[in-house]
Amino acid sequence: MEHKKHVGVYSIINDNNKILLIHKGRGPYTGLLDLPGGSIEINEKATEALIREIQEETGYTLTKHAINTFLTNYVEFTEENKTKVMDHYGAIYNVEVDLESQVKTEGDGEDSLGAEWFDIDSLDLEKLSPFVKHVVNQLKNE
Repeated sequence: MEHKKHVGVYSIINDNNKILLIHKGRGPYTGLLDLPGGSIEINEKATEALIREIQEETGYTLTKHAINTFLTNYVEFTEENKTKVMDHYGAIYNVEVDLESQVKTEGDGEDSLGAEWFDIDSLDLEKLSPFVKHVVNQLKNE
């Protein structure tokens, strides 16, 4: 069984009781809604990765950010007919973006099949990645 660790940065982008999420196209959360974000590349600072990932997956430009929390998740999944295990570590940021541009609804050719705004109160918890579930519960309790 393949076991890997994944460290990434993820963004909470919300506006008027809506949250911006991506449709996952690969990895352990394929088919679920996830926070925009992803891996930190070699020689890249966390904030540089956050800026890049938001642009790639949503089309928006980051204008302001602040760390919210650090989350971990252990997940087993099947990919390419192999059982895999991943320890997932994520730095979660509260993010503001320039909403003047249009959201990127097409995929990025990597993880995202496109971004979309969702009403926080109407989300189906069964369709959310573990990090999104945590964030949605946090937002509902604010």
